[in-house]
Amino acid sequence: MPAAILVALLQRAPAVRAVADAANFVFESPAGAVIRAAAASVAALGAVDSVAGATVYVLSTGSPGHPSPYTVTTGSQIEGVAFVLTSTPPTAAPPQSWTIGGSIPQGLEFGTTGHYITAPGTVNVSIPTLVGTPTTPGAYTMTLQAWEFTGGMGLFSSVFTYEVIVESGPTPTPTPTPTPTPSPVSSAAPVFTVQPISVTVPGGTVALAAQASNSPSYQWMLNGSTPVPGATGPILEFASAATAPGSYACVATNSAGSATSNAAALSLTGTADLGRLINISCRAQVGTGGGILIAGFVVGGQGTAGSEPLLVRGSGPALASFGVTGTLPDPELQLFSGGTVLGANNGWGGSAQIANAAASVGAFAWTNSSSHDSALLEDLQSGPYTAQIQGQSGDTGVALVEVYDATPAGTYTPASPRLVNISTRVQVGSGGGILIAGFVIGGSTARTVLIRASGPALAAFGVSGTLPDPQLGLYSGSAEVDSNSSWGGNAQIAAAAAAVGAFAWTSASSHDSAILVTLPPSAYTAQVSGQSGDTGVALIEIYEVP
Repeated sequence: MPAAILVALLQRAPAVRAVADAANFVFESPAGAVIRAAAASVAALGAVDSVAGATVYVLSTGSPGHPSPYTVTTGSQIEGVAFVLTSTPPTAAPPQSWTIGGSIPQGLEFGTTGHYITAPGTVNVSIPTLVGTPTTPGAYTMTLQAWEFTGGMGLFSSVFTYEVIVESGPTPTPTPTPTPTPSPVSSAAPVFTVQPISVTVPGGTVALAAQASNSPSYQWMLNGSTPVPGATGPILEFASAATAPGSYACVATNSAGSATSNAAALSLTGTADLGRLINISCRAQVGTGGGILIAGFVVGGQGTAGSEPLLVRGSGPALASFGVTGTLPDPELQLFSGGTVLGANNGWGGSAQIANAAASVGAFAWTNSSSHDSALLEDLQSGPYTAQIQGQSGDTGVALVEVYDATPAGTYTPASPRLVNISTRVQVGSGGGILIAGFVIGGSTARTVLIRASGPALAAFGVSGTLPDPQLGLYSGSAEVDSNSSWGGNAQIAAAAAAVGAFAWTSASSHDSAILVTLPPSAYTAQVSGQSGDTGVALIEIYEVP
């Protein structure tokens, strides 16, 4: 799957939007990422509204324009990856400095002529350019942030990431001798493509994830030197984080050598502001009959009581302002508890209550009060629900379903019900027709989630035309957090699925895919596509793991 396009957002107006010029994508709220996402990339930038006439800031990698992650080999020269930030209309001056963090590959420099840095810091340039010759294999993730003035002062952009994967280059050929040249052998020591993430949690289940290329074996290490017993897979899981604070890194080994991942710190906190799902969204082509858009979600959580206020929206005509074609002209939204209809709407009518709720949760604004976009604001007790979107008059087209936690700011407690699961079944196409679900983890602590992409497993329920080879990718901003293309009967995945009440996958050899990982508060997108370009019906599920 192509990597995400870098997007930077300068905070020059109360409400602005960012455009990734290379693919002409617009990103607003996490739901905005779902609206305009395509197979090439997505990046959810948080709850940022857009308004007509606001300044649009454009970021593109200059010639040769390599996307992230950019894969190179040791000894190969990088001519220059330039990061250009401009504004449209051209009312804002270009940035005068950039703060660069993370890890810069050894042998590479970031800056412009006469102003280079090789370690994290601030460089006073308008267009930073990555140049040099990498010397050391590994996966390097850098963060960049633009500033209005020199020295990292004034207005600033969002922080975005750029990943460079340095693979081992060919060994230099020795001076020719009469000795016959040995037969070539396949290379490459392992290279980490997924790095573990540092997390802070109040307790409960924790899962750190790492992946390396070239068929390695794994061993997780505690505090740099102590092997973690039994931790010999890409997922390091603890049933109780209270017993496991420390620094963890993964060592990947194959016949060509070994590599060590970044270290990830696992720490504990006593805060009551728990990490939780506060927004879930999915875009799909809405048909008729069994082809309508159905999103399931569950309200609850261990030790909770009472109700949760939720804003549920079905966008059709509103998507046209994002350049989306073929939108559902007349979406009808219905909310069900089992077979009981709890509420229905087929035109929001400019409701001030809906508009205020949308603004409070960071949803993109609906500007046409007479549009047939639909919404419901409901207080729901713990339990499972489904939101259904269909064309009121049998019409078809693209629609977006969104479910937002509308709990008033500052009132959440661990006893408050919360969103603990979402699932959506859609027809997965290619290109812009892949399945993309957005979700946001709020609060101040990390949350462990199980994300599943079911294709072949749906056949057991009589579903025909399933996606035969679903590939699952998880993104935060422009960085791929994790990926999977076949669950392989993983015992940790199976146990997590049983713990959250997901239906069992019975075939260890199926190409159904899953990710188990602990994520810090942020916006994320889960993408499901056919690994070989295939299409079909797939189900995406996102579960909170206690």
